[in-house]
Order: sequence, then structure tokens, then C-alpha cells
Amino acid sequence: MAQPHDAIPVEIVGLNPIKTGIHGEVYQVLCKVMDGKDKGRVIRRNVKGPIKKGDIIMLLETEREAKEIKAR
Repeated sequence: MAQPHDAIPVEIVGLNPIKTGIHGEVYQVLCKVMDGKDKGRVIRRNVKGPIKKGDIIMLLETEREAKEIKAR
């Protein structure tokens, strides 16, 4: 199991106004990796809970990327 000190900080640089999840509780965000082997890379991730641009969150891994949500 990953330890808290293994987490990688990322900054939220963009929010998709479309929510996902059964109840609309998940936001799709663009994150800029601030440390580690992927430093400087911008990835798309799904985040549950309140979030805003400029927030810093910790990810256990940065290899996976969420598929883009498309409006119907």
C-alpha cells in the first residue's frame, strides 16, 4: 500500500463545467504535475468533492488519465 509521503502534488489548472457520476458529484479537472518524473505535465483526472482552480491535491500516481467527458 502506498504511503502518504509517496503522493505527488498537482495543481488544478482547469475545471470542466460538466459533472459526471451517477449524482453529478464528480468533477473532471486538468491538473499540472508539480513534482516527480512527470513534472510539468498536464493530465485530466476525475475528482470527487468540492474543488476550485488553484487548489493543490495529492495523487498516488500520475500515469492514468481520465477520458474526456463529451456533452450530448
